[in-house]
Amino acid sequence: MRVLLVEDDRWLGEAVRDQIEKDGHPTDFVASLADARRYVAAATYDLILLDLLLPDGRGLDFLRELRTAGSTVSVIILTALDQVSNRIAGLNAGADDYLVKPFDLDELSARVSAVARRYSGNPNPLVKLRDLNVDTAARNVMRGDKRIDLTASEWALLDALIQRPGMILSKLRLEESLYSFNDEIESNTIEVHVSRLRKKLGAETIETVRGLGYRLRRE
Repeated sequence: MRVLLVEDDRWLGEAVRDQIEKDGHPTDFVASLADARRYVAAATYDLILLDLLLPDGRGLDFLRELRTAGSTVSVIILTALDQVSNRIAGLNAGADDYLVKPFDLDELSARVSAVARRYSGNPNPLVKLRDLNVDTAARNVMRGDKRIDLTASEWALLDALIQRPGMILSKLRLEESLYSFNDEIESNTIEVHVSRLRKKLGAETIETVRGLGYRLRRE
């Protein structure tokens, strides 16, 4: 899941970015609405973490712009504004969640996971894949009583497929889910990760749809 973080506090922004990337989500970090608009125009994001008070405007106005344009990207507001009226305004503008500063980074991780599951159409973190049991909240894959260890990139790829059950995801879409603008991507990176996942999870788990991309097989 690719994340855009819009936060003008450099220290907090770096801490949040590091936490979300540790959870396996590539994150682009910007400090202004002008940059946020530029990044949204250039890439597809699954989630935006949005401060409300920014040097060049109000995050709420940016959120309304997104919703007016028809964007369905998930948005979690991160702000020091803690009045009930502020929360209501944020939710009514189209936010999916609202977290008041200061907040615990582990709580942020949990809320990010919950929003991702909700948008995938399955709020249950437990997913059955053939002979595998996947806990998306704990980032845990089990075959019977044996745990299957995945690298951060392998997990990010699997999570991207799980969050869109039955959908064919192109190589470009998967690259956007796994990497931020600062990452260097080899031309065969997705193919390598898919190959490694098949070896660990089973060759039939990920289906190649020739000329289109990849799809997760749950049965």
